Amino acid sequence: GEMYAAILVVVLCFFFNDTATTEIYTLSLHDALPIYRIMRMHTCLHLLSTVLAYPVTGGQITDGRGRLDFDIPEAGLDKDEITAALNALIDADHPLSEKWITDAELDAQPELVKTMSVQPPRGSGRVRLIEIQGCDLQPCGGTHVARTGEIGAVVVQKIEKKGARNRRVRVE
Repeated sequence: GEMYAAILVVVLCFFFNDTATTEIYTLSLHDALPIYRIMRMHTCLHLLSTVLAYPVTGGQITDGRGRLDFDIPEAGLDKDEITAALNALIDADHPLSEKWITDAELDAQPELVKTMSVQPPRGSGRVRLIEIQGCDLQPCGGTHVARTGEIGAVVVQKIEKKGARNRRVRVE
């Protein structure tokens, strides 16, 4: 078979009914790199949602690319300004952490939820929050890098008008 120069062992801990379950996966570098690029872009989109502090109406992440749709009325968004603001947050190398709150605590802080159409999963009694120190705090079940510096330089490629109040911002 194929031989890879490196192997990545991923240990994932899952919590179900307050019981920790550990799963170990071995990935070839060939498989791990696209996942890592998606983690970097996912974290970048968190930063984008802080640079553009508008409700998020949609989004998509692919290998090395991402987009968020925002509920923005007529707005003069500038690609270069948004790119500079994103890269400043990335270069600041902010650490990420997670914490958990109860469903009731989330209900008492609805401003934590930035997405209009997708709500955090509820019913297990607690919700995971991702914090980018000094930048962002929101419910999220996705995968992220440990520090914003891992994202690397990004560029806002395009801003599209997708409706009267919908602006799509594409990042690579």
